[in-house]
Parts: sequence; structure tokens; C-alpha cells
Amino acid sequence: MSMQVTTAAAAGNSVNVIDSSISTQQPYNGSVPMGVLKDGVLNLTLEDALKMGLRQNLGAITESSAIQQATGQRQVARSELMPQLNVAVSEEFERLNLRTQGVEVNTFPESVKFNFYDARTKLNQSVFDLVKIRNLRGASESLKANIKASRNARDLIVLAVSGSYLQQVSTMARIEATAAQVEVSRAIYKQAVDRLAAGLVPRVDVTRSQVQLQTEEQRLRQLQADLETQKLNLARIIGLPLGQKYKAVNEYRFESQVDFTLETALHQAFERRSDLQAANSGVKAAEFSIKAAHAERLPSLNVNADFGAAGVTPTHESTGVYSVAGTLSIPIFEGGRIHGDIEQSSSVLRQRKSEYEDLRGQIDQDVRQAFIDMNSAADQVEVAKSNVELAHETLEQSRDRFVAGVTDTVELVQAQQSVAQADEDFITAVYEHNLAKVSLARAMGDAEQTLPQLLRKQ
Repeated sequence: MSMQVTTAAAAGNSVNVIDSSISTQQPYNGSVPMGVLKDGVLNLTLEDALKMGLRQNLGAITESSAIQQATGQRQVARSELMPQLNVAVSEEFERLNLRTQGVEVNTFPESVKFNFYDARTKLNQSVFDLVKIRNLRGASESLKANIKASRNARDLIVLAVSGSYLQQVSTMARIEATAAQVEVSRAIYKQAVDRLAAGLVPRVDVTRSQVQLQTEEQRLRQLQADLETQKLNLARIIGLPLGQKYKAVNEYRFESQVDFTLETALHQAFERRSDLQAANSGVKAAEFSIKAAHAERLPSLNVNADFGAAGVTPTHESTGVYSVAGTLSIPIFEGGRIHGDIEQSSSVLRQRKSEYEDLRGQIDQDVRQAFIDMNSAADQVEVAKSNVELAHETLEQSRDRFVAGVTDTVELVQAQQSVAQADEDFITAVYEHNLAKVSLARAMGDAEQTLPQLLRKQ
């Protein structure tokens, strides 16, 4: 859901930061919009966004449908072991030409009429069929796998919604910092214009400060456009009413301490990850499938019975009738079909076991990577915070030197760029640290409960 790479350091006193991009795939980037369009701007908290996403995201709806299908498949497999009852009523009118049947004796007429009816309740019961029994157990495990997959989908939705929400929060922080930088650039530009009018600086200083102001204004407009795009993406993920305006109102502070050690996080992940539990149920379902394939070589016993009435008409010469038959089927030669079923089931079982072991390795990697990213981002936050203080102090000194006529706008522009880079590094580092916590919540499983323990609101 998120991809993380380390970028090279920018110019100046910037720090290396982890650059994470939110990549939400189908069906988790879609939803079914619900609710009533509200006037004005909706104040959206992360808690509200998660509730809507878990209810309206297409991933959750898709997994719910998968559970329903698996439930139906289990009911079909179960029905194979239940008594099959049906009622059949028939009445037949028939006229035969006896000559066509070989009756040439003249004492018999050429044709004869028949009329009879039969009404019976029929029962078919599988007394012992190991194939059907094991198919039912396999279907039960498949249902469990789908239920666990649905819970895993909830964790993925938490990751998608939280990541997108935090992305908006960081973009709003960038907009706020950039807006402040625009005001500073505007004040510097005005100072340069005034000093040009007084004949104290050359025109190039005014031009340089004007270009810096325009650059900051363009960056502000781009960030505002980015924010609107991010709002659209989150609205699609959580299923907001079409056209609903909203604002992310939660902010999350930097908190380096977490309530989990690496060892406890790994232990919880292997216990609670729903996708691992689903994979385990998939292995069991495949095991029952191969057992069912082997059971095809064993005898099976069925009972067929019926009872009812038969006669010429329902009111004439009608009498009770019944029949009971037991059938023992013993496979002798199936042309290699059973061996083929066993081979197919064995291949599926090997694949499911490989997927299970691979997932265990992936979970271990996810948890460890989340801790690596958290620790790295925590270091980046501390360095970036110091850089912010230094950059702002340097800018103030450069402004004083410019007013005093000691320096030109070259130094001012460089100081402004350092401030912009320092602010960007700090905002990005805090965002990456919080995003690593979201990734850890997903990696540990049961993200709905784990996430509040990791994120701290301001």
C-alpha cells in the first residue's frame, strides 16, 4: 500500500528523509458513496474517515460478497450429506397397437388403452461418503479463510485511509509554512523596492527578490492544488457523498516513544495478522481437498427409498406402494481420473503451503521495516527541528544585514531557500514517522485497535 525509498540530500543543510508515496490499489481505491450532501465544509476527523472507509470502501464490500459466496458453497457441500426429499406425482394415458408388438391372435383387439397413476415421496440419503464429508470440511475452512481475509481487508483500509489522511495533514502544514514564506518574500521585495527608490540598491536586487516571491507563490498554488487532489482521493476511498467539501481537522504530533518493542510487535503480528490466519485456513482447505481426492478410491453407501400410492386412478384400484434400496459403490477403474484429482490437489496444497511460509517472511519484514523507518524518521525529526531553528535565525540576520546595507539579496534568497528546505524536511520527517506508525499498526494486525495506541493527536 505504501512504497518507501530514501532520497538523496537536497542542497543546503537539509537532511536525508524517507520519501513515502501512498499507492492504493483496486479495489481499495474505490467506494460506494453514501450519506447526504451537507452544506458548507465538513470537519473530518481521522476516526470519522476510518468509520466511513470500513463501511463504504469497495474492498470491504468485495470481501463481504466473497464471504457470502463461500457460505453458499459450504451450504451446497453440506447439502450433499443431508437427506434429499422430493415428491413425484404422475398419471399416464397410453394406447398401444398390439399388432406392432407382435400380437397376431385375432382374439385380441388391435389396440388397447392403459391408464395409471403413481404418487410417491422419494428419499435419497448418503449413508457413508468420505469424499462428501471431506469436501464439507474443506468448504468450512474456505469459509474461515474468507472471513479472515475480510478482517485483513479492514487492516488494509485502515492503512489506506490513515496514510491518505496523514498525507493531507502534511500538505496543509506545507501550505501554512509556504504561506508564511510568501509573506516574508513579499516584505523583502517591498524593502528592496523602497531601497531602490532611495538609490541604495541596484535593480537586480529588486528583480531577484521579485523572482523569489513569485517562486514561493507558485509553490503555494501547487501545494493547494495537490491538497485538492488528495482530498478527492480520500473522498473516493471512504465513500463521501459526491461533491462534499471537507477539511481534515486532526493534527498528529511527533512522539518518538511507542508502546511496543520489536519482539512484542513480531509476537502480536504472528498471532493477529488476519491474512496469515486466512492463509493457514487455505492450507487446511487444500489438505481436506487432497484427502477427498484419496477418498474417491473408497466405497460409498447410499440409500434410496420411496413410498406412496399407485393405481388406475387416485380413487380406483389405488393401493400403497414403497421401495427401499441400498447401493454400495466400489470404484474399480476410473481411467486415471482419481490419480489426476490427487495430483491437482497436491499441487494446490504445495502452493498454499509456500504462500503461507512466504507470508510469514513478509510479516517479519513488514514489522522490522516499520521499526527501521520509525527510528530513522525520529532521528530525522530531531535534526530537521534544529535546522528549522538555525534557518529562521539565519534569515532574520540576513534581513537585518540587508536593511543595514551590508549585504545584497543574494544572501537573502539563499537564506529563504534554506528556510523553505528546513521547513519541508521537518514536515516530511514528522509525516514519515507517523506513516511508519500506521505501517506498523497494519504489520501487527488488528490495526483498528493498534493505531490509536501509536498515533498521538495534538
